[in-house]
Amino acid sequence: MKLAIDAMGGDYAPLEIVKGVYKALESFDIDIILLGNKEQLSKYLINKKGLTYIYTTEVITNNEAPVAAIRKKKDSSMAVGIELLKEGKVDAFLSAGNTGALMAGSLLKIGRIKGIDRPALAPILPTINGATILLDAGSNTDCKPINLLQFAAMGCVYAQKMFNIEKPRVGLFNIGAEEEKGNELTKQAYDLIKNSDLNFVGNVEGRDIAYGAAEVVTCDGFVGNAILKSMEGTASVISLLLKQELKRNLLTKFGTLFIMSALKNIVKKMDYTEYGGAPLLGIRKPVIKAHGSSKSKAIFNAIRQAKTFVEMDVLSHIEREIELIGDDISASK
Repeated sequence: MKLAIDAMGGDYAPLEIVKGVYKALESFDIDIILLGNKEQLSKYLINKKGLTYIYTTEVITNNEAPVAAIRKKKDSSMAVGIELLKEGKVDAFLSAGNTGALMAGSLLKIGRIKGIDRPALAPILPTINGATILLDAGSNTDCKPINLLQFAAMGCVYAQKMFNIEKPRVGLFNIGAEEEKGNELTKQAYDLIKNSDLNFVGNVEGRDIAYGAAEVVTCDGFVGNAILKSMEGTASVISLLLKQELKRNLLTKFGTLFIMSALKNIVKKMDYTEYGGAPLLGIRKPVIKAHGSSKSKAIFNAIRQAKTFVEMDVLSHIEREIELIGDDISASK
């Protein structure tokens, strides 16, 4: 298996990207192509089995217009990586860079799975008893009911492969649990998902996600991104408050010794870096978006995620599921 990785994307590129890649090469039987600026990369590079480099001259930053950046900066690490994937020279592409540019480039160069109107960003959120796949988490701010059904179907397949759950529970994010709650989008999406073959558990409120109410939660990208950022911020604040309280005085410092193991387990459960990245579900080939603030641990886990994604042939299973949904919708008309 061969992966292409954007060494220039993210807040801590290229050093943390390179460190994550080295750890992955030591742990997995894979080949990796690192893409990036020669001057910035060369000081961190060493000869390593399975590692090759392609030096690029341009970088797409987070403040650039996505479509314009992809079209103009053809020798950027992101654009070259997407091109390698399009040409079949690698099995997957991973970047922690500009999310909009990654989505735009993937759509323009690789395209969508047949039957998918809009691809979705699908991060994995930690919950009290496992994890939940949220989609869309920011790619599509304005959606139609059919989009939410397709998001749910893709998330369901992804959950089956990643969590080994035969019938993942699917929830529709809403402001109340009752069927009649929400706006026109959620009301119509509710009916579509309810009448599908998915294991639909109904509406899921914001407070229910962290309690693991469903393995898949579908919503439009505006709402999904707000959920994602809110949960990340809350987890960060809780971690900070714990550290402050445990260091408050000699007694709390001493008590920490007895609960350190439990605290580490809690922090690990709430740590997004344990899951690595979010695939762009609906793109015809595997594209993984790592968090912009990813350090080496998150990059390592994103590489592991990409490896599993390819090995489980998630996209072929999504194609079949979308065909079935299309047939069901046509039959119901």
